[in-house]
Amino acid sequence: MDGWGVVARAGELARSGQAFALATVVWRQAPSSGQQGSRAIITASGELQGWIGGACAEPVVIRAAQQVIAEGVPQLLLLGTPEQFGAAVPDGMTVVPISCQSEGALEVYIEPVLPTPHLVVVGRSPMAGTLADLGRALGWRTALVDGPDFSAADADERSMVVVATQGHGDEEAVEQAVLARPAYLGLVGSRRRGAAVLGYLAERGVPPDQLGRVRVPAGLDLGRTSHREIAVAILAELVQLRASGALRAGQPAAPAEAAVPAGTAEPAEAVDPVCGMTVTAGPASYPLELEGETYYFCRAGCRREFEQDPAAYLTKESRC
Repeated sequence: MDGWGVVARAGELARSGQAFALATVVWRQAPSSGQQGSRAIITASGELQGWIGGACAEPVVIRAAQQVIAEGVPQLLLLGTPEQFGAAVPDGMTVVPISCQSEGALEVYIEPVLPTPHLVVVGRSPMAGTLADLGRALGWRTALVDGPDFSAADADERSMVVVATQGHGDEEAVEQAVLARPAYLGLVGSRRRGAAVLGYLAERGVPPDQLGRVRVPAGLDLGRTSHREIAVAILAELVQLRASGALRAGQPAAPAEAAVPAGTAEPAEAVDPVCGMTVTAGPASYPLELEGETYYFCRAGCRREFEQDPAAYLTKESRC
């Protein structure tokens, strides 16, 4: 697969909803086998499609690409030996020593390509239609599904599902949505209505940890709003969560204030020891156990900084 073939394949993967990284050689020092403009796609599982260089460069690029996918932050790598570059390495560039008999060097830019957001709006109200239109305007893959037609097969762990059936089969729609384990699940309705829906589902045996992920009411609190303005509030919340990195496949976004059924414990909170952010003390917050204590973090980067030097953060107050 040549450079332009890689670009075409990248477009296919992005449209299909897969996350991957795109690596591009931006500089080379002969006799490296990589060429300027060489490109490759690296998936989260480490599969490489395209050409980025020989046996020395390829494993290094794959490892870095997997980190880029996980954190959503691009990297600029300089591959070679420290003696080749000395102190002439620009800020922001990561030097990775590699031992190759060819003594060549490469500069590789690795960027994350996140999947197109998948929004599923369940319901047929004017608000539901407005929300679907707004999602499409942002270029999101958006589906508007009537309540009786909705099933868990319409979503997956990367999806954002908003149940806007508004009293017409709320329980059935939420139950189906929970089965899909989406990254986001919101219910349009009052807290009282949400508590009733979740209480009913708890009695039906739906696991409390899944019900605790349902955000009720869905959307940011913008005060008294019309039905169509509620759609704006929900979209604003989704954009905010995506920008903060809170929506990750397989790790549903925990609600800040959820209407949980009676008898279900509220999610505990913890303070990220690196940046000082308050996070949910749960599996979605990168838990790390150290000397019998569990610490939680807002993102993978904070956890990595803490792992490198725990004492630096346990002996002083938060930096933020």
